[in-house]
This record gives sequence, structure tokens and C-alpha cells, in this order.
Amino acid sequence: MPSPKRRIPVQRETGQGRTAHLFGEIANRTSQAAGRALTFLIAVGIVLVWALTGPMFHYSDTWQLVINTGTTIVTFLMVFLIQNSQNRDSAAIQVKLDELIRVSTAHNSFVGIEHLSDDELEEIRNKCERRARADKIGEESVQCTGKKARRAADRVAG
Repeated sequence: MPSPKRRIPVQRETGQGRTAHLFGEIANRTSQAAGRALTFLIAVGIVLVWALTGPMFHYSDTWQLVINTGTTIVTFLMVFLIQNSQNRDSAAIQVKLDELIRVSTAHNSFVGIEHLSDDELEEIRNKCERRARADKIGEESVQCTGKKARRAADRVAG
């Protein structure tokens, strides 16, 4: 049974912290609302109303400008909301991964590597890939040795 969502209390700062919290709340609520079917249907309705009013306004430049301006503003604002949402999700996932690494037998040196440069991350990725290839070769060698041992045991027993 999934555990209920818990809110972890966070001490709020004044000034910028309060502004960041307010923006986070607005961005969270807006991104959740934007992903609903009703919001999509409302947007489709607006476009339909705009399209149907074209003949009434003789497809004028102003009529076209209304939809162009509206979609540009919505797109511009949604970029920031989507980025904020991705930043929060990424940070939450990173904290969870760090905790899993911390409590497991994985290398604790990987905790916090998201703060390294691209070159440093590439170097670590290459080392991990080399280690994985070496582990695979080692496993294949153990399997081959196991097969040889079974054949030898079968010959002796056989």
C-alpha cells in the first residue's frame, strides 16, 4: 500500500526565500492545472471561438494578432513554469538517489556528482563503463571456469 504524501516542513526565509516559495507554489499549481484535460478543452474552445469569429472580423490583421499575441504570451510564461517544474522534480529525484546511494553498498563518492563539470561527469561515466565491462568479462570468465569444472567433474564421475 503506497504511503500517503507527507509534506516535509521547511524553514522559510524572508525576502527572496518568500518570493521563491510563492513562485514555486504558483508554478506548481499552474503546471498541474495546465496538464488537465479541462484546460486543454478550454484552449481548444478559445481557438475555435477565434477561428469562428474570423469572418466577422474579415480575417483582419488585428484578428490574427489576437491569437498570435495570446499564444506567444502563454508560450513565454509556460517556458518558465515548465523549467521550474523540471528543476524541482530533478532536485527531488537527486535527493532520493543520493539517499539510496548513501544507505546502499554503492559508492558514496557518487553523491553530489551532479555539481561537477560536464568533463568531470564524462570522465566518471567512462570509468563506470570500463568497470562494468571489466565486471562482465570477469563474470564470463567465472561462467567459463564453472563450465570447465562441471565437464571435468562429469568425466571423473562418468
